[in-house]
Amino acid sequence: MSDDILFPATEPHRHGMLPVDDLHTIYWEECGNPNGIPVLFLHGGPGAGTSPTHRRFFHPEHYRIVLFDQRGAGKSLPLGEYRQNTTQLLISDIEQLRAMLGIDQWLVFGGSWGSTLALAYGETHPERCLGFILRGIFMCTRKEVDWFVNGMRWFYPEIHQRFAEGVPEDERGDLLQAYVKRLFCDDPAIYTEAARNWSRYEGSCLFLEPQADAIASFESDAVSLGIGRLEAHYMLNGAFMEDDALITNIARIRHLPAVIVQGRYDVICPPVSAWRLHNAWPEAAYHVIQNAGHAAMEPGIAKALVQATEDFRLRRAFS
Repeated sequence: MSDDILFPATEPHRHGMLPVDDLHTIYWEECGNPNGIPVLFLHGGPGAGTSPTHRRFFHPEHYRIVLFDQRGAGKSLPLGEYRQNTTQLLISDIEQLRAMLGIDQWLVFGGSWGSTLALAYGETHPERCLGFILRGIFMCTRKEVDWFVNGMRWFYPEIHQRFAEGVPEDERGDLLQAYVKRLFCDDPAIYTEAARNWSRYEGSCLFLEPQADAIASFESDAVSLGIGRLEAHYMLNGAFMEDDALITNIARIRHLPAVIVQGRYDVICPPVSAWRLHNAWPEAAYHVIQNAGHAAMEPGIAKALVQATEDFRLRRAFS
């Protein structure tokens, strides 16, 4: 993508590790203007973690930018830990972080799994939210999970075949359970290989035109362990919510400004989920990017996300 779409690179002026319980410690950072509009960035996966590029969606002179790695992801410890890891606990972590930073309300920005968590957080604590920027909508329903594990083969048959070949032939009738069996075992050699297979599968389908660098990064141990284990964990458990709860409870946040940005050719999180969300939340601005897949760094998607942060900065509303 063209580098001039995003704001210039910026470094954190504060960062640290926040113990959230007896097992997990989360990494957090703050950059931009300490007196600016507070914004919370929620990364995808679950388990993908943050990167320095994520800071660049926001004008650093006008936003107080907060990023953190969710339980088991990125620089948070322990990496890939799925125990004591639920949506409700992630929401509690967000509240601990907000209180520690002394923030009363913030704009919530999330893509893919980050959109799931953004909606779940907002519906739990609407009084803490200024609005929402949501991209690549995923609500972790049974249909969406089945699509990710099985349905993507209709578009990426060779990539799905390699994913399926990561488990014995007699277990391929239920790929999720087959991978869960390996990802959550005690043998590092087995769960590391399974996590790499899972993460490569996703990374190979992110962009409209596959990006070798993205695939390579998803195969690294630092990324794949978090993605493989935590995605399977949350998909297996339906994100620890009633099926379609995020649509059912949308009235709790419909009074808040929001924008939905969706790639037309997003195979990982197909547009039907974004469309369903918009139908339930017609007040939200809705933008389908015609020449894009799933990734936030698709040029059209990145441009729309930057436009959204600028719209909110200037008007506290979205067009």
